Amino acid sequence: MFENRLRKNARHFRKWARARGLTAFRVYDRDIPEYPFAVDLYGEHVHLVEYPRRKALKGGLEEQRAEVLAAVSTVLEVPEARIHVKTHLPQPWGRSQYGRVGQGTERLVVEEQGLKFWVNLGDYLDTGLFMDHRVTRARVRDEARGKSFLNLFCYTGAFTVYAAAGGASRTLSVDLSNTYLDWAEENLALNGLSHSRHTLLRGDALAWVLAQAEAPEETFDLVVCDPPSFSTSKKMQGTFNVQRDHVKMLRALGSLLSPGGVLYFSTNFLGFELKDTAVRDYASVDELTPGSIPEDFQREHIHRCWRLVAPR
Repeated sequence: MFENRLRKNARHFRKWARARGLTAFRVYDRDIPEYPFAVDLYGEHVHLVEYPRRKALKGGLEEQRAEVLAAVSTVLEVPEARIHVKTHLPQPWGRSQYGRVGQGTERLVVEEQGLKFWVNLGDYLDTGLFMDHRVTRARVRDEARGKSFLNLFCYTGAFTVYAAAGGASRTLSVDLSNTYLDWAEENLALNGLSHSRHTLLRGDALAWVLAQAEAPEETFDLVVCDPPSFSTSKKMQGTFNVQRDHVKMLRALGSLLSPGGVLYFSTNFLGFELKDTAVRDYASVDELTPGSIPEDFQREHIHRCWRLVAPR
């Protein structure tokens, strides 16, 4: 059952990915409830994640895992040594933080829509590239020419790479982690985009936005804000909770947008409710969610996404 579905999916998505210039894509996304796995191809490697089960498995859990591993290796023609297996622990707030899960570093370069990115399949549950956002990244590249760009909670800087490749006049990327800022710098360099116009800033993104909104030193034509659902760190002034904090964050971001500037806001917290008070000062608010999720992630409502435009 699992092997047949995987084979059918792989045949379709390999052809689909080639047509779109992708070497990293999903081929199985918990299609069969009894097999709660996600199977992602990263070049000649596989990232295999097991998710929590809605119902207890009747039979041997280890036997099923062995079955899945063997099927993935056979169907995708990838030796088991290049299959990186993870377990997704349930989080009350969805994708919370990008914690380390192992020491088996396996870094490689993948291609996406004409650009290149470093991924790490061994050390973290997340690989460094959120593939479900590639549609929105392409929109950012299409809109970036000649514009100033701000990337908040920038992670490894994929949105920044797209904006820079699209001809942004300058970019500023903010994240709390030196590890991910270094990774973002590597991604820019990988695409020949290292330049003084592209600034990486270590800091608490929410605190930075609130401080800047008090007396804006600069404004931006294009902004991406894709925060974690929940985050806590000794480096932060407190905790971050996207449902609790999005009102003050989006209101403050309105002060940092140029007239007619565009903000892409996304969250993967599926219970999220966008409050009217958060967006009442914007000229337009459009939810892009259905069209922002690529075909290889259609089976799972993995994120929500909005396009907000400042008044002129």
